[in-house]
Amino acid sequence: MVYRHVIDSTVHVFDDLRDLLAKATPPRSGDQLAGIAAESAEQMIAARMALADLPLVQFLQEQVIPYEDDEVTRLIVDTHDAAAFSPVASLTVGGFRDFLLSDAATPDALARLSSGIAPEMAAAVSKLMRNQDLILAAKKCQVRTAFRDTIGLPGRMSVRLQPNHPFDDAKGITASILDGLLLGSGDACIGINPASDDPAVIGGLLRLLDEIIARGAIPTQACVLTHVTTTLQLIGQGYPVDLVFQSIAGTEAANKSFGINLGILREALDAGRALKRGSVGDNLMYFETGQGSALSAGAHHGVDQQTCEARAYAVARAFQPLLVNSVVGFIGPEYLYDGKQIIRAGLEDHFCGKLLGLPLGVDICYTNHAEADQDDMDVLLTLLATAGVAFIMGVPGADDVMLNYQSTSFHDALYVRDLLGLRRAPEFEDWLARTGLVDAAHRLAAGPGALPDFAAGLIA
Repeated sequence: MVYRHVIDSTVHVFDDLRDLLAKATPPRSGDQLAGIAAESAEQMIAARMALADLPLVQFLQEQVIPYEDDEVTRLIVDTHDAAAFSPVASLTVGGFRDFLLSDAATPDALARLSSGIAPEMAAAVSKLMRNQDLILAAKKCQVRTAFRDTIGLPGRMSVRLQPNHPFDDAKGITASILDGLLLGSGDACIGINPASDDPAVIGGLLRLLDEIIARGAIPTQACVLTHVTTTLQLIGQGYPVDLVFQSIAGTEAANKSFGINLGILREALDAGRALKRGSVGDNLMYFETGQGSALSAGAHHGVDQQTCEARAYAVARAFQPLLVNSVVGFIGPEYLYDGKQIIRAGLEDHFCGKLLGLPLGVDICYTNHAEADQDDMDVLLTLLATAGVAFIMGVPGADDVMLNYQSTSFHDALYVRDLLGLRRAPEFEDWLARTGLVDAAHRLAAGPGALPDFAAGLIA
């Protein structure tokens, strides 16, 4: 279907829904690289005005990637919850924005609505929203998940403790874990990006994490972020696997470039649940996404990178994950050029993910060749924490020495907790209190004190 909008007698024509969404997107380098971005500010505004008048039901009738060509499209269409969608079925995209910002959009109402929202609807409405709109609407979306502790409760923010090491050295990793735990981080998970893809190395890291968690009786979950097929192999060999990780994207072709499909993810979910290692829940999948992944694989089908990202959330939603993490600035300036684009994309990803019912966290990050710095990350961290982000990264010194990018530190988490009064996952918070690491007000206990027994054991 062709879409048109007139501004000052100039008729702006958009070839189809895919083109309309792309032209309505705020400027970003990835869409410009793909040759699908708006050619002028006027064209972008015309696209947004046409999009605002588009009925939401159009997204159920017109697909940005054909049904017969893409299993992600088939997943979106076949699992759409018409009953959940019915309260907003009569709205346009602009009307949907008005609803999301109204008092009628309560946390309970948005939770009931989430399974009825197609990812392209979420992407579309986000393109009409200012940053403050994205923050306010996301704040209302509350998504709870659980494994050994509970993620996403109101007034709480978790941290993934990321103890990466360039040589997968056990002592170096253990030192980083101890650093993070003593600074109150690790309730989202303790998650290692391994430098090696050798299953023997991965298995050793799994045993290391399992031993640390067991020794300290820490109510958190471990994850080694290796390919899902490697994790399946190690589950079959009896290794202690808590969370099953995989990078995902919003098109079948992009997922194929990652070496996965929906069937493999279903097999991994079933294998992980069969281990029954959770204590307060069975959400055990951990997915990472990022704007530009489909384009970088040549698998975007002409769809703008933010809409592709929202489609990745539909993939994640099908597997009831514990954690979903947008690594928003990690892919590089070819896709998000500077701090302004990274900040905008981070707020979009967080809003769209939570609207679709996901426990969305953000790796607030940038690569060293992007036009961004840590001040930009401070801004995004503060905005996302205000918007109710489920979790962030905790990297020693904010500088990942294995992946060579800049993220957020354990101290950044302390800053935003202090600023906004955000608490940790309740089970993890109770553990910190029992070990004497926090005081009655849930702040880090003052003074050196005595190291907890588990920490002294790790040092030894």
